[in-house]
Amino acid sequence: MASLTVESPEALKEFVGKEIGTSEWLVVTQERIDRFAEATEDQQWIHADRERTKRESPYGSTIAHGFLTLSLISFFTKQVIQVRGVRLVVNYGLNRVRFPSPVREDSRIRAHIRLLSFKEFADAHEAVFACSVECEGSEKPCCVAEWIVRYYK
Repeated sequence: MASLTVESPEALKEFVGKEIGTSEWLVVTQERIDRFAEATEDQQWIHADRERTKRESPYGSTIAHGFLTLSLISFFTKQVIQVRGVRLVVNYGLNRVRFPSPVREDSRIRAHIRLLSFKEFADAHEAVFACSVECEGSEKPCCVAEWIVRYYK
């Protein structure tokens, strides 16, 4: 259940520049990392080879793909906000994506969601969310991105 429910996209206007909320924690297991590696054909050893990462990686364990962490933004955002009164919601794209710190196997991550901007079009509304994904115990976020979402009437 989302921590905030708005009855229409227009109701988002009042949240521009404000923190909307923080998602629940999610454990990033090796199984999840392996499934993502299989789906994306990215089997690089820093994600898949536990023994080698213990010997050679500066992280000391396998780490999640940055794109795995990024792909969870929509999941986290649904926990934070629900927008009603729309026919279709579309992931329109991303701005300024960075992965400042790694997500080690079995780490817990969660997202902080803020609304940066809101635009109205003839057939849709566009919201740009600032998403900062934190990894428990890390000083730096593991992913920061601006996510553009279109809400069609």
